[in-house]
Amino acid sequence: MKEMVEVENRQRELCARYGSNFVSAPPDSILGIALETLGKFPVNGLRHPPEKGTSGWYIWCGESLDIRPDFFAPLRVSHLIEKCPVSIPSLGLPPGSRFLLGEKGYEDVWFDATLWRVCMLSQGAPSGAPCRLT
Repeated sequence: MKEMVEVENRQRELCARYGSNFVSAPPDSILGIALETLGKFPVNGLRHPPEKGTSGWYIWCGESLDIRPDFFAPLRVSHLIEKCPVSIPSLGLPPGSRFLLGEKGYEDVWFDATLWRVCMLSQGAPSGAPCRLT
């Protein structure tokens, strides 16, 4: 329990540093991870809206994102500690967020408007309406 509180605190700190709202990625939710890329840098992540038990996160490592339908495998957020622990502090970022983590502590976080449009469309929001983050 204490460990989960510490993880959430680190996620909230990262969100505050980048001026973002905190949106939880519950430990039992599912993310997409490119297992065959693990161990490479940079580590990349993007977040779509969470829905139907997913966190909305997709994580891959390396310079390129593959478009093959089997590139990402489902993984519970709670298992990420074993597969890609460096990404865990970024998982509290809201939908529409992207991150890039490089060697030697490099970190970049930004908002990607194309992901936000996916959020709006998935919830049937009219253009310009806020997306619900539940």
